[in-house]
Amino acid sequence: MARINFVELPARNLAATKSFYSTAFSWSLTDFGPSYSCTLSGDVDIGLQGDLSDATKAPLAVIAVDNLEQALAAVEKAGGTISRPIFTFPGGRRFHFVDPSGNELAAMQAD
Repeated sequence: MARINFVELPARNLAATKSFYSTAFSWSLTDFGPSYSCTLSGDVDIGLQGDLSDATKAPLAVIAVDNLEQALAAVEKAGGTISRPIFTFPGGRRFHFVDPSGNELAAMQAD
């Protein structure tokens, strides 16, 4: 079953944002390169995107799916608009889409 497994936040100051969440909520964050860090709880995780050229304007809900290509086809058939085609990242592949109300989300398939 597809479910939201990630919420990605734009982080203008990655170090300060990591420190904030670590201090405020005792979250442990794992770095994936110089501009990305996330929790790895296995539930709904938080990602911090420090590369603002890659970050969305608002928090990005990420939906875990079993088959990325089928999910992309289903999103298009349902009237969604693909805002970023399938791409790879450490841990899997994903695409971004916009729903009919203008909300941007992503669908991902883990490696």
